[in-house]
Amino acid sequence: MILWWQNMASLFPRWIEPRISEALLDTPVVLLAGPRQAGKTTLVRQIAEQQRLRYLTMDDELTLLSAREDPVGMIRSLDRAVIDEIQRAPQLLLAIKKSVDEDRRPGRFLLTGSANLMALPTIADSLAGRMETLSLLPLSQSEIELHSANWIDAAFAGRILKVDQPALGNDLIERVLRGGYPEAISRASAKRRVAWARQYIDAIIQRDVRDVAGIEKLDHLPRFLRALAQTAGQMCNYTQLGGQVGLDGKTASRYIGVFEQMYLLKRIDVWARNRLNRVVKTSKLQFIDSGLLAALLDLTAQEVQQDRTRFGNVLETFVFGELLKHTTTADSDYHLMYYRDADKFEVDVVIENTAGQLVGVEVKATATVKESDLRGLKKLASLAGSQFTMGVLLYDGTETMPLGGGIWAAPLSTLWGT
Repeated sequence: MILWWQNMASLFPRWIEPRISEALLDTPVVLLAGPRQAGKTTLVRQIAEQQRLRYLTMDDELTLLSAREDPVGMIRSLDRAVIDEIQRAPQLLLAIKKSVDEDRRPGRFLLTGSANLMALPTIADSLAGRMETLSLLPLSQSEIELHSANWIDAAFAGRILKVDQPALGNDLIERVLRGGYPEAISRASAKRRVAWARQYIDAIIQRDVRDVAGIEKLDHLPRFLRALAQTAGQMCNYTQLGGQVGLDGKTASRYIGVFEQMYLLKRIDVWARNRLNRVVKTSKLQFIDSGLLAALLDLTAQEVQQDRTRFGNVLETFVFGELLKHTTTADSDYHLMYYRDADKFEVDVVIENTAGQLVGVEVKATATVKESDLRGLKKLASLAGSQFTMGVLLYDGTETMPLGGGIWAAPLSTLWGT
């Protein structure tokens, strides 16, 4: 198991690593996708060393020039290799396809991409059937705590993970505002973390957006991203969102798509019994990292300790992010959605497995649970019928308690339990 250095003192495992090794045994091309600075380079460099693969990065200007000018020649010169940040030279993918068609040995290329390559029109078809894509998101709390149990797998097996010492109050606030980026975690103070987060967002907009999306006029993007931060966890109205910064609805939708490609946020579908209805209903916007969201909102621990009004949406983002990370390392395939109907019954996250079974997750920023907090989960249970596996209300408390009808209250820190 490969471990992540933090301040030369702590070591973090990455639970995706065994899956990468497994994929390299039977698949010619493996793509490790995820946001910049989530830890992809550290992980693949160590795999390259272990498996004696040549390592190339498109962040090196000479390598990038060679890849863009003579992609076929570059790939022809490689037998087995790691190619880092391949979204900067998408020309290589067609050359890789040609090379793999001639020599289909497994484990020939391990690629990393900080943009969702399969969303780029030129690429989606070229490696179909030849490539497996795995995701590496920022560190999960389970990785930080060295716990390998998967909360979603456990929930679908009818079990809630156990936690010895729940993270409560200020400890929970600290975790949520910190997020999961290794660089942010390694900073000694909240002030330094926020400085890193702002620099990170600027770098993505200035370099990656221009690289991948070809958007030259970047001045709208920082303001638009801040406007999106204000609506995190809410339903998307592109015209309304764009209007806040002088963009039309179509451009706003396109820009959100670009941020999605950069793994800054994700559009979440609404759950409906009829799958066709999911397509036409309004999606919800969720940021992937609660630390970045908190920085965009200028939300501090001091403010949250005095007034939790703005903390609820950031906490929901934190839970969504943790669940999303669990989907990347789970034993089965899961889809994250949400539920909301015309009568304003809501469930923050609805997890569906391939058999259509559901686990509903509701998030509460308080230490007390009221009956009214359960109305969304009860409605979901009645609609889903036998497909409803479990409902869990995650709260800032210490006890895991059954509340009837397959619904439980559990501490938020069961997300990284054992």
